[in-house]
Amino acid sequence: MDRGDSRVIRASEIGQYAYCARAWWLARVLGYRSSHQEAMDAGTAAHERHGRTVVGYHRLRRAGGLLLAITLMAAAVLAWLLLRG
Repeated sequence: MDRGDSRVIRASEIGQYAYCARAWWLARVLGYRSSHQEAMDAGTAAHERHGRTVVGYHRLRRAGGLLLAITLMAAAVLAWLLLRG
């Protein structure tokens, strides 16, 4: 779905509605922008940066697990070769 799809209600909108239904209505129905748009855009950018950091963490964690598995297999093969001979 498109980011501007009017059928999608995001969690942040639920929070906005709970805080002030009128502000939600003004933004959602009439299209008024908040006077704090710069701060909201900065918050969105910070959340996106954090999301990329989390994705990077999970990639590194998987890579570490793979390297550990390869190391353990190599150690087992080496031990088998040393004990066999």
